[in-house]
Amino acid sequence: MSKYNDIDIDFWKDYSDIETDSLWIIDKRDNSGSHNGDYHGNFVPQIPHQLFSRYTKKGDWIIDPFMGSGTSLIEAKRMGRNAIGIELQQKVLDTAAQRIAAEIGDSKMIQICGDSSTIDLQPTLTCAGIEKVQFVIFHPPYWDIIKFSANPNDLSNCLTLEEFKNSFGKVIDNTTKFLEKNRYCAVVIGDKYANSQVVPLGFYCMNLFLERNFLLKGIIVKNFGETKGKANQQGIWRYRALKSDFYIFKHEYIFIFKKIF
Repeated sequence: MSKYNDIDIDFWKDYSDIETDSLWIIDKRDNSGSHNGDYHGNFVPQIPHQLFSRYTKKGDWIIDPFMGSGTSLIEAKRMGRNAIGIELQQKVLDTAAQRIAAEIGDSKMIQICGDSSTIDLQPTLTCAGIEKVQFVIFHPPYWDIIKFSANPNDLSNCLTLEEFKNSFGKVIDNTTKFLEKNRYCAVVIGDKYANSQVVPLGFYCMNLFLERNFLLKGIIVKNFGETKGKANQQGIWRYRALKSDFYIFKHEYIFIFKKIF
């Protein structure tokens, strides 16, 4: 068995459902159990499922600093992992907590309302009887593409790219300090288009981890389906792209990092 997952490599052929390629084509969102795609800006459950399968064991602890509708925690619970989710908005947290509680499983699920860049997680870890966690999954706002709240500490309200990078960097520092050495974390992020040019937000975020001496272990490109903001508008977006000089975003990134310090 691996030190960081439950895969028995002697039976590697039995794990055909676990992705090992860097291109993920996910045709349909998993809406089984408590999963629900109605929250604006959430990600498909298949992403945390794949990441938890590859980089965690049953009983491990996971932190999600941008819990949102609770997708990561729901998936962790059904997979036998424990998790701590942090959400800035109390109303969003309350809805997520109901969904997480409704999911089958007896793992420990902790939801905290607060700012992931400043919240003190030490009392939570102490109460849970742990010193470190084994995985951190980040799915931050894609800067200001979607405004999630009026809270000035919300990353979607950052006025400049530098402010976004600095704010996200504080979240990284405040959460990965509890990540066990030689364990993994991942960030799910897409790019944005502004002022007639592509803003490579994904690679800016990637560099934030590299600047902090994380090892880059994988760059995954995942197909990006129709969003709520562009629902039933594929034709008009194709028209705009052909009329102008841009391409329609159909992908997002999943960067995998290993903590070696």
